[in-house]
Amino acid sequence: MKGIKAIWELTRLEHGFIYGLGVVAGVYITLGYVDIRLTLLGFLTALFLQASAFALNDYFDYEVDRANRRFDRPIVRGDISRRTALLVSMVLALPGFGFAYAVSALALFLAVAITFMGYAYDIKLKEYGIAGNIYIAFSMAAPFIFGSIVAGSPNIQIAVLSTIAFLSGLGREIMKGIEDVEGDAIRNVRTVARIHGIKAAERISASLYMISVGLSFLVILIPEYMDAKYLIPVLICDFILLDTAGKLLKGVRTDEIGKLRKKTMVALFFGLVAFILGAA
Repeated sequence: MKGIKAIWELTRLEHGFIYGLGVVAGVYITLGYVDIRLTLLGFLTALFLQASAFALNDYFDYEVDRANRRFDRPIVRGDISRRTALLVSMVLALPGFGFAYAVSALALFLAVAITFMGYAYDIKLKEYGIAGNIYIAFSMAAPFIFGSIVAGSPNIQIAVLSTIAFLSGLGREIMKGIEDVEGDAIRNVRTVARIHGIKAAERISASLYMISVGLSFLVILIPEYMDAKYLIPVLICDFILLDTAGKLLKGVRTDEIGKLRKKTMVALFFGLVAFILGAA
């Protein structure tokens, strides 16, 4: 059980499931119905490739995570060796690319491009601070775009959903920089918090969350989305994001950032549910 828990934490499978659901949402919102083949293969593509990227991230971030006392990371705790993490990353990538190829050549091309951007982030791009933040934000929008493209072509719902995911993801990453200031100094990661200060990072992150909330109401202009099944979950999402923004503007302790990031992930899950139900 300890080994299973360590692998789960290394690969952040809870994130992988959400990324997978993002692909499912992209397919469903684009087609307007459930395509079992695209849904299953798209979900598994995202699940395996994100798990691979997260494992590689922990391999390269070992010194930073140790300095930040990130004992939620199994390598830092000693439950998994760095070599094992690298092996896990390589092994998980293979079925991920295989599932993408089973969808189409285009899906494989997109999967390879997005995944290797993730590897570049793990290896070097992260050190460029805001550029790395932008990549992570893009990776949160990518599942919806991927699902939509392999199912046909993006529509206005996908465009708005992807933009909300991008902005919220960027807010989460800038907020994470507040928590990791000490460790980021080791790799000279040029985050907003390190370069411009914690207050600036808090204000920018809060602003991005508030813009995301505003965008969520644009969808109501689409007749199908003027419905309680969209409004109820999206209001839950918006409440959590606004609450987080309010706390950031008041100022938070560094040790509170982790809890706020988990709350925003819950918010994004409700936002995802809202868009899926709205398209039903």
